[in-house]
Amino acid sequence: MSNCVLVVLGKDGWSVTYTTLSICALKGSTVNISCSYTYPSNHEIKTAFWFTKWESGMDPEDLSSVPGYEGHIEYLGDKKSDCTLRITNLRLSDSAGYRFRLITSGDKIAGSPVSLTVTDVVLEMNPTSVSEGEGVTLTCRTKCTLDPITAYSWYKNGQPITNTNTYSPVYSLFSVSSEDTGRYFCAVKGHEDLPSAEETLTVTYGSRNTSVSVSPSGVIVEGSSVTLTCSSDANPPVDKYTWYKKNVASPKASGQSYSITNIISEDSGEYYCEAENKIAS
Repeated sequence: MSNCVLVVLGKDGWSVTYTTLSICALKGSTVNISCSYTYPSNHEIKTAFWFTKWESGMDPEDLSSVPGYEGHIEYLGDKKSDCTLRITNLRLSDSAGYRFRLITSGDKIAGSPVSLTVTDVVLEMNPTSVSEGEGVTLTCRTKCTLDPITAYSWYKNGQPITNTNTYSPVYSLFSVSSEDTGRYFCAVKGHEDLPSAEETLTVTYGSRNTSVSVSPSGVIVEGSSVTLTCSSDANPPVDKYTWYKKNVASPKASGQSYSITNIISEDSGEYYCEAENKIAS
């Protein structure tokens, strides 16, 4: 936080001092709005509280009595000089200007507002679907600047990603492979219990590791039947299978499985399949 800021209220003997006039904090965390005050020694304090809304012609409402704030805020101050306010389990809706109100036997005054901005952590992935060899940029964002300078933690499928520049909000994958497919999220160092939502990276690639299985296996006799099944790794999945017999130019069949029934000697030979998806064959 910045150095102490003295806010003088324009009356002799009155002052309010904050450690900062602007606070950026993470959703779900706890923040203390540090504050101290002075007032004329011949006055007696009647009440001291914080508020966010003050309509013209009406007294401001103590936040502790506003529905939804019970157990959410805590006045840590006293009736001497401390006016610190604690807000726990911060919500995005807690973003507001917070003002301290002091009522004494001789007067009533209000301090200047302290601006609180509550931010969540957002992971932006660009793009979310790529072909192998392309690049992806992941950016961990907050809508205000956390103080002090923030470091980041990166995760894939729930596990920490090592060897990353933790002081940069950007994590780059320069040439992705299928192994980079997964669910990613980020968090601010020290607040790993308050991570971003997950983003899923999809890596597409053409068919590979194509193989053929035979059923039944072993020696095939004339008059029997056999089924050949083609399998291949691809993303998106293979949508076209074509069967060939070695040294025969024209395809024999299509589909993932190819059945040969009532086998004769001319069916003998080597068979192979070609697998294709929308990326490549």
